[in-house]
Amino acid sequence: MNHYKLNEPAVISFSGGRTSGYMLKQFIDANNGLPDDCLVTFANTGKEEEATLEFVDRCSKEWEVPIVWLEYKWSEQTKDRFKIVDFATAARNGEPFEELIHAKKYLPNPVARFCTIELKIRTISNYLFSIGFCKTRSQGENMAIVGIRADEQRRAAKIEPHRRPLVAAGVTKETVTRFWNEQSFDLGLPNMNGVTPHGNCDLCYLKGAKLIESLILEKPDRADWWARMEKEVHASKQSGNLWRSDRPSYERMKIIATEQGQLDLAGDETIPCFCGD
Repeated sequence: MNHYKLNEPAVISFSGGRTSGYMLKQFIDANNGLPDDCLVTFANTGKEEEATLEFVDRCSKEWEVPIVWLEYKWSEQTKDRFKIVDFATAARNGEPFEELIHAKKYLPNPVARFCTIELKIRTISNYLFSIGFCKTRSQGENMAIVGIRADEQRRAAKIEPHRRPLVAAGVTKETVTRFWNEQSFDLGLPNMNGVTPHGNCDLCYLKGAKLIESLILEKPDRADWWARMEKEVHASKQSGNLWRSDRPSYERMKIIATEQGQLDLAGDETIPCFCGD
């Protein structure tokens, strides 16, 4: 059975990582190019590494497949909460994420992860609804095909089987690594045993403590935007003014990391999310 053969309209959600890039190429090859009724979307939060944006653009050019770049945009009207951008105009300083935080008036956290829902799932859905690709926005929220592998059972369990073809195909991180080792280009971020620590939002609060520490030590300025969001929410006397209640503020983590070179943080395990790979 070819798990990548398309027989009806489809939406492929490209996160900008190696796994979803692998999945996209399988769909292209299985269908001798993507059918006209198959869309590929990339939802940019504004906090991805530049290498991720370059990778999405490179995949589009190398494989001659159009990719719709989308970003969250605040609007009173739900249907208008998205905008179309491209590689040149894509946000690089967290602007879509910041708009969302100001609209919500509090920060997302491990319990209330509204960032993934609003910045990616609903942003894509609002776009699909605007072009008549789905009858309702709720329908659009549950139709995108995502790059979840067979070795990611915790994530896979929450997604309908028809939306996670890599699971059915038995694809693992080793499969993905072998594929990219054979390509003429790759994502310009470190591959650590099949995992991309720098992937998704640069200092996402769901990343493990040791990983956050290493990313701040590598580039201390990474913490600045996250610290500013905490300050702005706190200054307005709004609730939920820390990304995580079990960790110091990002400002404090930057100070500790740069002055002492070591953080003593709780929650070392990275929490799976649905932003991508």
